[in-house]
Order: sequence, then structure tokens, then C-alpha cells
Amino acid sequence: MAGASAPKRQDTRKFFENLSGAGKSIAVLTSGGDAQGMNAAVRAAVRMGIYVGAKVYFIHEGYQGMVDGGDNIKEAKWESVSSMLQVGGTVIGSARCKDFRTHEGRLKAAHNLVQRDITNLCVIGGDGSLTGANLFREEWSSLLEELLQQGLIDEEATQRNSELHIVGMVGSIDNDFCGTDMTIGTDSALHRIIEVVDAIMTTAQSHQRTFVLEVMGRHCGYLALVSALACGADWVFIPEMPPEDGWEDNMCQKLSEIRSRGSRLNIIIVAEGATDRQGQHITSDFVKDLVVRRLGFDTRVTILGHVQRGGTPSAFDRILASRMGVEAVLALLEASANTPACVVSLVGNQAVRLPLMECVQMTQEVQKAMDEKKFDEAVRLRGRSFENNLSTYRLLSFRKADSELPNSSFNVAVMNVGAPAAGMNAAVRSAVRVGITEGHKMFAVNDGFEGFYKGQIKEIKWGDVGGWTGQGGSLLGTKRTLPGKHLDKIAEQMRIHNINALLVVGGFEAFESILQLYVARADYEEFCIPMCILPATISNNVPGTDLSLGADTSLNAIVETCDRIKQSASGTKRRVFIIETMGGYCGYLATVGGLAAGADTVYIYEEPFDIRDLQANVEHLTEKMKTSIQRGLVLRNENCNENFTTDFIYQLYSEEGRGVFDCRKNILGHMQQGGAPSPFDRNFGTKIAAKAMQWITRTLKESYKGGRVFANSEDTACLLGMRRRSLVFQPVAQLRDETDFVHRIPKEQWWLKLRPLMKILAKYKTSYDVSDSGQLEHVTRVRPKDNNTSTAI
Repeated sequence: MAGASAPKRQDTRKFFENLSGAGKSIAVLTSGGDAQGMNAAVRAAVRMGIYVGAKVYFIHEGYQGMVDGGDNIKEAKWESVSSMLQVGGTVIGSARCKDFRTHEGRLKAAHNLVQRDITNLCVIGGDGSLTGANLFREEWSSLLEELLQQGLIDEEATQRNSELHIVGMVGSIDNDFCGTDMTIGTDSALHRIIEVVDAIMTTAQSHQRTFVLEVMGRHCGYLALVSALACGADWVFIPEMPPEDGWEDNMCQKLSEIRSRGSRLNIIIVAEGATDRQGQHITSDFVKDLVVRRLGFDTRVTILGHVQRGGTPSAFDRILASRMGVEAVLALLEASANTPACVVSLVGNQAVRLPLMECVQMTQEVQKAMDEKKFDEAVRLRGRSFENNLSTYRLLSFRKADSELPNSSFNVAVMNVGAPAAGMNAAVRSAVRVGITEGHKMFAVNDGFEGFYKGQIKEIKWGDVGGWTGQGGSLLGTKRTLPGKHLDKIAEQMRIHNINALLVVGGFEAFESILQLYVARADYEEFCIPMCILPATISNNVPGTDLSLGADTSLNAIVETCDRIKQSASGTKRRVFIIETMGGYCGYLATVGGLAAGADTVYIYEEPFDIRDLQANVEHLTEKMKTSIQRGLVLRNENCNENFTTDFIYQLYSEEGRGVFDCRKNILGHMQQGGAPSPFDRNFGTKIAAKAMQWITRTLKESYKGGRVFANSEDTACLLGMRRRSLVFQPVAQLRDETDFVHRIPKEQWWLKLRPLMKILAKYKTSYDVSDSGQLEHVTRVRPKDNNTSTAI
């Protein structure tokens, strides 16, 4: 449940203990093109299936294995899916299968399933694979009838296997499946692209080069569009929205303008399926030749190809796939003869189930709209998230001439407060550029409120924030100082620079600061201006939002380190690692990092534990060491307990595990705070800052009376946060009641419901509340109000 506004859960909770899998058989297969994170989905589905008492099978090599049968269909054990969480691709194999497209092939497949009493299929693949599964389900009873007539199965087997249930998870790096915000593999593919772009930028800068990058996406421009947004590319070509006729002149003019303003490089991103308005293919070589011919710039082409499919899955993909794998098993347990085949997916931050064929039809409609040159329609059908990305990209990358800008005569200040978090610079760049486009004069405040009261405030222009998206830390400088003790001086600086609105990007201190300024409005008229906070902290401990800027980058750092640490144990058997993470009193990084890294136990402040729990955890690991998985991973949040320190837990485990396993400890420290921002954080920062600036413009206009700005209602001091499915502006005055100020955490935190998931996947018996699992919805239904706020990256 997200935040205190959620209804109280006393009676609504429904536990999955009464959803038994006893007597059921579930088969898991991956099909079509591989995608990073598929293994995490397989692991979660297998372990959840075994946990509920079902028999679980792997089908190797996708549908081909289902048709061929034999050793391709094997029973899965708990240990069979160990060590696969961090592996890219799919370890059970995938193949494009011609045989399954024929009636004979599907008949063989049905026979192979019936022989093993498998009537539940969990299919991980793209729209082609899922459409095939649905057809198989529709034909199921007639296939059984045929097998019965041929004498291959008996009447009893026909009765026992009369219904086939199918649940799909979409694994596709292109993110080309309608109805879901993110498909498994998309975030990891963006990681690969952004790693390459960041590397190319340094060499391009050295030689003043233009680079044309070709990324995957034959029918869908998502990867191209989002990577362009995440690296601030100068031009992007996508299939859904071909450039206007005469684009050659426009592009070359824009590239030369960018160079004339002092930039030393240009980046152009081309989706492999890009065309012009006439349907002619636009290739990366064509673009390169055009730039060389018209502008004479030194230009190079880089085609990323299958690099985008490879490598280890990102933290986001592991969490997404693990949540989906568990959700898929729940959907299969709840399925009945009249529930349609469904896909499980995430919309915003919430699990949903959608009828498979509605999603497939919608996906096909996009292609139809593109074929008919109805490009606006194609973009709309792709979904709100895609539309948002496109409009934000246009807003930030095309600078209007000064004469075209509205003249608002408002001055807006932007600043960072608190500890640095990756994505802060992307948010500031976006805010500055959107502000300038809206006609405001933008001011940058250096070093937080300390810089504010000392007068470190200067105007910031469009070109000053070029190249900021990919920079880690805080380029404006940030301090934890709160404004409370310096209100006189801050009010004076606001008068001197005539500041009409304030945008603060930061963590818990940013929330406290705006609260202090809001309370001080009674004494200082200068603070009666629109104020907005963008939550940015690796700890993810700000009230009013499910996710903060910087947390995704930090999770990736934690997961990467845990992977390396686990790998170091592969030679030395029977080793347990105790790892301490940051987060203050908030257990988000430890819990979600633990889920993504495959931890055995995670200790956090929000879930009190005592010596008996520690003892039980040691015994659990001792049992684990008797199996073929001979290593353990324990995460501890830095403030989870003042007496059970990392040293104490390390010494306890070392003593209790003597002769069974040995221990090592590792404190991750500030490496969790550094590094280049992840694609998610770059985009999240860019989009929420653009949205916040539009809110500031609206609020300024509404509160401009008698020649000045006067805003003193509580809804003019807000925090923009992500709540379940939407981005919402919430008055800080109202969020005060949802906050535990002593421990600097929200009173209710949505991610606590992921903890049972982590425990189940680590083989602990636990209660799992399924009242928050996905309900079947329809794709065509209008998403909740204000969902131009869609939250996917």
C-alpha cells in the first residue's frame, strides 16, 4: 500500500495460503528473442510454484522443446534455478519454432504435456510467442479429442487435463507490447546503450565528431527515444513518428547551431526501423553521408547490434521479473475455465493482469496505424509513457528563438538540497530548459540553502546545462543545511533577486526545508511563492513518493557488487557474506537490493528482529549448505538495530556457523552514492522536472495578482511524487502527518510488501498478502485520471 492515503488493510487482506498448488503441474518456457531478466522470471516462477506445492517443469528450447518432448521437458528442483538471477539471456534456451505453427506440431506438443499432466503454462516471450500460446489454448480441447481418437491418450487423461491455463510475461528488449509500461529486458538494453553512448561522448568530444548510433527497434522506437532522452541526443529517428518532409535541412541547421554555441560533439540516434514520411528507410549510413556532405563534420557510425541483448540484467529487470514470476503463478492458481489467457505486467508501480489478446490486438493496431501513415495515432496507441517521452524530448531538445518565447517576466530558482543523488543534474537541466521555454528567467542556487543565504545565486542559460544528463552527483553543489536558522537572509536574497518560484531537488532535507519555508510564510511574505520538491535521495525515504531519484542507480551499484562478491565464493565453498548497505533508517536499498541479488536474509529497522530470529537465520543457512548451493548472502541496513551491528552479526554467524561455513563482511559505503546515473534515473529526473516546471508556470499565473506573485495556500508548496500509477503533486503540509520525523521515514512504505516475496524466494515459510496482487483489467480502459503522469521511464 502506498502512503497513508491508502485504505486501512485490516479486513481486506487475503493470504495465498488458501491458494494451493498441490496436484497441479506448471511448465515454464522462454520463447522468441532472448531478453535480460528472463532467468529471474524463470527462477521466481519455479520457486513460487514449488513453494505452493505444485510440480514445476522446465521446457527447454521454447516451443521446439514442447514439440520434441523427451529430455526437453524436465522437472525443476529448488536448486535448479540457483545462480541464474544474475545471468543474461535465458539458461533454459529459446528457439524460433516453425513446427509449433503447424497443427501437427501443436498436436505433438499437447501429447507431451498430457503425458506429464501439465495444464498450466507460464510463457515468457514477445507478442508472437504469446499469440501462439493463446491459439494453443483455444485448440486444446479439440487437440485432446484428436489424441483420444488416435488412441494416444485415454479418457481419464482427457478428463484430468481438460483445461489449459496460460499466463504470459512479456520478455522483449524493444518494449513493443501494449498494455505494459515496461517489458522484461528493456531497462537492461537501455543500460547497454547508455554505457556505449557515455563512452562515445568522451571520444567525440576529443575530436569534435558527430556520432550516428543505430539501436534495435524494427517496429518500435522506444529504445531510440528513451536513450535519446537519457543522453540528450541532438536528433532521433523512430518508426512511430517519421521526421517532417524537409528534415534534412532542419537537422543540419540544428547541428550547426549546436556547434556554433560551443558544443564539440553531436549525437544522432537512429532506430533500425526508422523511415521517412514516404516509408523510405532512413539508415545510419544515409544520415552520416548527409552530415558529411552538407556540413563537412567528421562523422562516424556505430551500430550497437546484439550488444543490447547481452550482459547481466539490471536491478530493475530483476525486480520486475521476480515480481512478475510470482504474480504469474498466483494468476495460474486463480485461473478458471472462463478466465481469458492473461499477461502479468507492471503499470507504474503496480502489478496488473491484462487479457493477452487485447494487448496483442492493441500492439497490432500500432503497426496498422504506422502502415496507414497515421503517425499521431501510432504514438497514442503506444501508450501514455511513450507519448510523454516524445513530448518531453521535443520540449528539451529544440530551442526556440528568443523572439518566439513567451515573456513571463517571472524569475524561478532551482537548487539541490541534502546528499548528492544520481539524476539530480538531469532534473536541473530539464527544469532550466523547460523554464526558459515557458518564458521564465532561470536562476541556479549553489550549495543548497547555505549558498542561498550567502547570495550564491546567478542566472543559468540554456547552454549552461548542456551535457548534464549523464553526470553523477550534484553540479550545482548541495548541502544538508536547513533554512530555519537563516530565514531573514534567505528572504533578503529572494527580494534582491526577485525570486517568484522555487524548485528544490533533494532528499528528506529538501522536504523539511520546504516545510520550514511554508510554516514561515506567516512571517515572511517572500516565501508566499509557488514551491515544489522533486524527491532525490538514494535512501528512498521521502514521504509522498514510491520512488526517489537516485535510488535506481544506487540499487544497481549494490547489485553489481553483490554479484561480484557471490562470484568470489564460487571457488571457496560454504561461505556466507554479511553486507551493510546505506539508507539511514529506511530499509528500501537493503530489501530491494536483497531481492535483486538473491539474498538469504535482509535485516532492516522497519521489521524488528531479535536474537531468536538471528539464530533461525543461521540454522536456515546451515541447512542450505547441505544442498548444492553452498554460499549465503545476508544484507543489513546500516541503522537496522543499534546493538546488532554488522560486526556483531558477523561474529555471531562466524561462531554459530563454525565447521559448517565461514564468514566475510563488507561495508559498501559511499560507492552507493556515486557513479553515472542509470537510464531510469536520467529519464525519471528529466520527466518529473519538466512536469514540475509546468506546474510552477500554472501556479505562477494563478497567483499573479495586482502586479505581483502571492501564493500562500497549502497547495502552492508541493512535493511531486510517484504514487502507484501516477505522478501526484501533494502539499507538504498534508505529508507532515504521514512522516516519522525522528527516523526520517514515511509511516507507511509500499516496498515492505516485497519482503515476503524475498523470503519465499529464499525458501522461508511466510505469509504473503495477495490482496494487492493484480486484478484482471482491460487494455482499452482509460487509465486513472492524470495519467499523462505515467511513471514508466
